[in-house]
Amino acid sequence: MTDTLDDRRKGLEQEYFNRKDKEALDRLRAARHEEARARGEETATMQCPRCDGKLNEVAYEDMRIDRCDKCHGVWLDSGEIEQLVGQEDASSRWLKVLWPGRTGKR
Repeated sequence: MTDTLDDRRKGLEQEYFNRKDKEALDRLRAARHEEARARGEETATMQCPRCDGKLNEVAYEDMRIDRCDKCHGVWLDSGEIEQLVGQEDASSRWLKVLWPGRTGKR
C-alpha cells in the first residue's frame, strides 16, 4: 500500500512542477511579446493552441487580444481577463470587437 501512495505522491509532485514550468514559460513569452511590441517590432507569428491557425492581434480598449484566423478562438494574455471583468458592459463591447457589423438582431 505504501508503494501505491508513494507513486501517487510522486505523480502529483511531477504534475505540480509541470504546471509551474508551463506558467513560467507563459509569463516569459508574454513578457517578450510585450517588450517587442513596445519597441515597435513585429513579433513572430503565434499559432493557435487549438487548431494551429495564425493568431492575429485585435485592438480592444487599452489591450490587444489574440484571435485565431481559422477557428476564431480568442486567447488572452496574463491579466487581461481581469481587465475585461472590471469593465462596465464589457460583454457587449467585447462581442462588437470580435464580430464587427453584427448587431445581434435577427
